[in-house]
Amino acid sequence: MQKLHYLLFFILLPFTLLAQKRTKITLVNSQHSTVDLKSNISYLRKPVFKQDNAILRCDSAVFYEARNVFEAYNNVHINQADTVNIYSDRLTYDGNTKIAHLSSNVRLLDRTSVLTTNILDYNMNTKVGTYVQGGKIVSKDVTITSKNGYYFANSRDSYFRYDVVVVSPEVKILSDTMRYNTLNNWTYFYGPTNIKGKDDNLYTENGAYNTRSEYAYFGKKNLYTSGSKSLKGDSLYYDGIAGYGKAVRNIVFTDTIDKTVLYGHLGYYYKADERTLVTRNPYVGMGKDSVRVDDVLRPDTLWLGADTLETQMVLKKSLKLISRPVIKKDNEIGSEAPEGGEDPKAARKKRNAAAQESSVSAQGSSVAAKESSAASDSTGKRPPRGQLGYLPKAADTIVKVIDSTAKVVDSTAKVARDTLKQSIKPDLILDPSDTVKVRTIKAYHNVRVYKSNLQAVSDSLFYNSADSTLRWFNNPIMWGEGSQQTGDTIYLQMRDSKLSSVQVLQSAFSVNVEKDSTHFNQVKGKVMTGFFRDGKIQSLYVDGNAESIYHTKDDKDVYKEMNQTVSSRLKITFKNDEIADMVTIREAESAITPLSKLKEDVFLTGFIWKPELRPLSKRDITNPKAKRAASSAKRPAMPKAKTNEEGEQEDADVKETIPVKGATPVKPTTPLKPVTNGLGKKPVQ
Repeated sequence: MQKLHYLLFFILLPFTLLAQKRTKITLVNSQHSTVDLKSNISYLRKPVFKQDNAILRCDSAVFYEARNVFEAYNNVHINQADTVNIYSDRLTYDGNTKIAHLSSNVRLLDRTSVLTTNILDYNMNTKVGTYVQGGKIVSKDVTITSKNGYYFANSRDSYFRYDVVVVSPEVKILSDTMRYNTLNNWTYFYGPTNIKGKDDNLYTENGAYNTRSEYAYFGKKNLYTSGSKSLKGDSLYYDGIAGYGKAVRNIVFTDTIDKTVLYGHLGYYYKADERTLVTRNPYVGMGKDSVRVDDVLRPDTLWLGADTLETQMVLKKSLKLISRPVIKKDNEIGSEAPEGGEDPKAARKKRNAAAQESSVSAQGSSVAAKESSAASDSTGKRPPRGQLGYLPKAADTIVKVIDSTAKVVDSTAKVARDTLKQSIKPDLILDPSDTVKVRTIKAYHNVRVYKSNLQAVSDSLFYNSADSTLRWFNNPIMWGEGSQQTGDTIYLQMRDSKLSSVQVLQSAFSVNVEKDSTHFNQVKGKVMTGFFRDGKIQSLYVDGNAESIYHTKDDKDVYKEMNQTVSSRLKITFKNDEIADMVTIREAESAITPLSKLKEDVFLTGFIWKPELRPLSKRDITNPKAKRAASSAKRPAMPKAKTNEEGEQEDADVKETIPVKGATPVKPTTPLKPVTNGLGKKPVQ
């Protein structure tokens, strides 16, 4: 029974406390009053009411003293604790609930903001104002409008619902549900929201943004767009003043103009540099090429993955562009003009020369005009009517005035031109192309590339959209169908998202394995240059100490001989991704060995065959840790190199065979001998 008493006490305690807080409305004074003693209703002019810490004034009022309620009309003013002031045309106030119902031209003012609406319910006890028919809050930094609103004077928080619009000097925000604090300028979003900047927009369904510091966090269905660029991420952080952003998990950065899409799970954005850095499982798709499979065109994007990816917009003039290689006369490899026009310095010189020529031409025209005038005047006669140069007598004076004026203008113009030539250097003439920006991509460590007709790995990579060249550095390996290329550096150039040319620089080595074969065709040299057509390799040029091992077939398509060559230049042509012909161009020596005489395969010095590193699908780019069977199991392993007594690898004698590491020297049945006409072909022109 005693426990029941305690329970009832705690249940009834809040209501008891509320009852104790109930106070009466006090009429402080009024200019005139009329009291209906029967109903105890007072009709007041210019009354002043007080309840607790609030003072209430108006032009006229009806006071229901018994009910502790009054109605106020015109110039209504509520002042609460000298911190909140509310104005309206009409008020109904209940002193028991301490709720003020204000209507018509309502304004609520605190120290930092002004709330305006047509109808407002304000609780004097909790200091909470509510409107449901549209309202607006104006502070120093922001203006907010909405259909429904809830204002908390104690915390300076305002909640808004339906058709919320926030306008600040930097952004315009459209939201469904939002909270705003007028004290610290933080805005919180709880529904579909668009934050519109001058040239960008961010969509989110949950987040926060500070209109003063421009710091923001977004945590649900985020999408940032700016022109052709867009960014998605599970969580986005951004510091507008510092120009720094961060994206976490499921990042997707897209640029429709550059046709690139970048993925990852942790990324950073630097606005000043227009730079994006992704460090957790990043990969990027480039271009929208297509291939024909079963007579159907299918997308064939180039996918690039690495431990770290960085993309940035930079000035085109700051880049060293790579010219496209071209085949010139006598099978020489040359370079065409850089993509987008001639060299900027050469173009600038041409413009300067043209400007000077135009200036000289203008001066010459002026002199010619004077000479023509002098020639016509020397005869003392005017040309007959209808002929060139004819002027009526009345025009003689005008001509003399014009001629004297022209002399003054010509003299002034000449001084101006001479001064301009001395003060302005030709190289300082502005070129509109100097402001053009292009996209660059940098990849660091464990670089992987996959395209249906090309795959590659390396330690690092650089790409820019100006010359559309992929540059691989530090132990790069590139595969294409049955071929593998290695070297110190590899340049792969694209045109319209399709393979155009490839250059392997320094220690260039190419290995080709034809279908259903275990014989390695090998080529090495200082530089290799290859050309593609419709995504397939068509020809390959090898320059500088070119060496090759090429296996030939008989009429029955059976491998018969191994052909070894040494020359300064080689040309290799392909058909259906297999070597169709190999031609020595300069100072060649060759040797032919029947396969029956070979005890084991022969390899050129520097031979590398790494099929197990080759990306086999897009999955190997997007998920590098995925397990897959090593394709090297289908290929014979390279023999171990023989060593001498000092433990060094031995090289075969050049007189007996092509220099080989890791293979037993084989004496060819046909000794190496100079050739000038290739492998039984007509001399190369």
